[in-house]
Amino acid sequence: MKWHFDDFIYGSIDGAVTTFAIVAGVVGAGLSPGIILILGFANLFADGFAMAAANFQASKARNEFIQMKRRQEEWEIDNLEDQEKEEIRDIYRKKGFKDELLEEIVRIITSRRKVWVDTMMREELGLIEDEKKPVDSSISTFVGFNIIGVIPLIPFIMFFAFDLNLNSDTFLYSTISVAIAFFIVGMIKAKIVRKSKIRSGIYTLIIGGIAATVAYMVGYGLNFLV
Repeated sequence: MKWHFDDFIYGSIDGAVTTFAIVAGVVGAGLSPGIILILGFANLFADGFAMAAANFQASKARNEFIQMKRRQEEWEIDNLEDQEKEEIRDIYRKKGFKDELLEEIVRIITSRRKVWVDTMMREELGLIEDEKKPVDSSISTFVGFNIIGVIPLIPFIMFFAFDLNLNSDTFLYSTISVAIAFFIVGMIKAKIVRKSKIRSGIYTLIIGGIAATVAYMVGYGLNFLV
């Protein structure tokens, strides 16, 4: 298996946001640590699996679509050669090439079938074949979702394990731990895409904070209605 850090980051951010949102909502409703853990772990495994399955299906569908378009281009090259050559000529004419240089480019590209197909896929259709396997993408997503998503639950696990009463400190510890997790995930994402680590960390932290605040307010409000 090959790890894909983009899918890991994608799953990590979603796992941290949704799990902490559940924690915030349940705390806002004043429910017990046991309920928090039940809902939290149910979210981890159910949503984590659903997210991984969706990623698998999306990756698989994209790969199948690209392969279908590739077969279509291969058929057109085999059966509509002159028309396809003219398409290559138009593509590079629009890029500023002309006269002998343009014809030389067309000759070189169309002399090798794979290069010809690859060029049509990229330049005409805007499709780039992805070497990622759908299974690898889904596993990376699931692992990221669960590893980071469990962080907001750790303080409640400790309180529940030692039979301690839930108090405001527990939620504070959960808030601090997930805030750090958000920031670290944002920094890792920035390293992958080569952007500002601090800015990305803060941006990810803000997204998680908004989701958690909304969930907490909903839970807090429902506590007075139910």
